[in-house]
Amino acid sequence: MWDQKEASEIIKDWNGVDQVLLRNPHGASAKISLHGGQVISWRNELGEELLFTSNKAIFKPPKSMRGGIQICYPQFGDCGSLDQHGFARNKIWVIDENPPPLNSNESLGKSFVDLLLKPSEDDLKQWPHSFEFRLRVSLAVDGDLTLTSRIRNINGKPFSFSFAYHTYLSVSDISEVRIEGLETLDYLDNLSQRQLLTEQGDAITFESEMDRTYLRSPKVVAVLDHERKRTYVIGKEGLPDTVVWNPWEKKSKTMADFGDEEYKSMLCVDGAAVERPITLKPGEEWTGRLILTAVKSSFCFDQLELQSKGF
Repeated sequence: MWDQKEASEIIKDWNGVDQVLLRNPHGASAKISLHGGQVISWRNELGEELLFTSNKAIFKPPKSMRGGIQICYPQFGDCGSLDQHGFARNKIWVIDENPPPLNSNESLGKSFVDLLLKPSEDDLKQWPHSFEFRLRVSLAVDGDLTLTSRIRNINGKPFSFSFAYHTYLSVSDISEVRIEGLETLDYLDNLSQRQLLTEQGDAITFESEMDRTYLRSPKVVAVLDHERKRTYVIGKEGLPDTVVWNPWEKKSKTMADFGDEEYKSMLCVDGAAVERPITLKPGEEWTGRLILTAVKSSFCFDQLELQSKGF
């Protein structure tokens, strides 16, 4: 019998910051740092790491760690007055002992943790809006990883924000990877002053630096890693855009916390709300969800697999 007490454990990193380790009965696991509310590890039942973390990553607050799944809020990228990707990923979150209920299937048969972020006085000076940000990270029996963000406006006036789950996937060789599900979509090319273009390829493949925001993207896309025979199925709710990023060789050499050759073994595919910021009136709440699945793959996008996952 699986003891639910074995499903989660609080440990500390070498800076003394709490981390929550989630496990499922088959040996899959996820590790979440309270620094940034960041998922820093997701392993399948074989113990294989599915998320990329740079060997040069800096694990010291307030710097965010290069890799895993970063929470980009209340700003994605540099399209605003705040630092790159906002401040949520740099803050120490707390475990939320008594969160408002989520619907029952959010916890059924899953190990999970609820985290909470509220703005500090310093945060309010640079972004003067009061909010409660609740994040649930859950690991299912089949190894699926789900992140559910709930952001409530507890301010006296409306505010707007952009958002992304900045997700670093581990891949065997970026030149052997393709993304399916974004064909024919319009995208903003962030390497060309956010020029609006239309995807022409049958699938997205990689031969050079890429930084694109695909607009009004489907709820599910697939990342096929041919060499590893693995497919990542990325499901999302409340997140209309998909950001695709790989820094390639030249950009990699300019990043202090990223190895010169590491672009070959990573790919960011982010569920996001970027093009049209989300606006919350006082008392309103927004929910955005990311569901990650890793499956053995053939060379085509298996719709049956998606249907079995309920997409």
